[in-house]
Amino acid sequence: MLRVLQRSSRMVAPAARNFSSEAGNNKLVITEVDDKTGYATVTLNRPPVNSLSLELLRAISQTLDDLQNNKSRGMILTSSSNTVFSAGLDIMEMYKPNQERLRDFWSTLQDVWFKLYGSPFPTAAAINGHAPAGGCLLSLCCEYRVMCPNYTIGLNETQLGIVAPTWFQASLRNTISRRESELALTLGKMYTTDEALKVGMIDEIAENKEKALEQAVAFLNRFRKISPMARAMTKQALRSKDIVELEDNRSQDIDLFVYAVNQPAVQKGLEVYLESLKKKAQK
Repeated sequence: MLRVLQRSSRMVAPAARNFSSEAGNNKLVITEVDDKTGYATVTLNRPPVNSLSLELLRAISQTLDDLQNNKSRGMILTSSSNTVFSAGLDIMEMYKPNQERLRDFWSTLQDVWFKLYGSPFPTAAAINGHAPAGGCLLSLCCEYRVMCPNYTIGLNETQLGIVAPTWFQASLRNTISRRESELALTLGKMYTTDEALKVGMIDEIAENKEKALEQAVAFLNRFRKISPMARAMTKQALRSKDIVELEDNRSQDIDLFVYAVNQPAVQKGLEVYLESLKKKAQK
């Protein structure tokens, strides 16, 4: 319990205040802050599908730092695409990789998870498109998820011959039942919007992105009269076990990822997947 409190004391922001809407815009992540509410809308902006490259992960990590430093009252994560929230990890980061960049890539993804999963400010995901694998992970890190109709979401790593790391799995178990998590992870199941609502992977459905953003704001508004510090410490205590586990095994997790990616069978699987994407693009 002492370690939980020590972590919370490092991460909890003081009582929140409004801050300028001029905060942190760049080509990959666009941040817009409502000066009235203090909520930041963070839009992933790496066309065409917001695949998570090292550069995009660095931009997300920096954005989360900026929001914490500016004592954000809340964050809404969404996408500039009309059909994809995020397609997940950029396959090109893992196919025939530069080994140093590969390690940096995974370490930066760990950073993003630490900062988003354990953020002191409340978070919501307005999922306005498909969210497989890493896209699903980003949404699971948030405390609330609202999704538009006719899309899919899930941790589908096993379909690519990849094992979802334990901290991916923890993010899912924190959201849906353990039994449903086991089925979802082993099958690499992608859920429709309606299916995701039924199992609790999302909290609500919105008819379009505009409505999704409105519903995300309504969720954040529920904390307006709650002590920011009490809320943050409660959240971080609930999630601390998962965070501490990765902290204690961070280097080993990177080593395991690098080892797995470099296996011939995995490289072949990635090659086959890339070929399938090329064929789809040619149709």
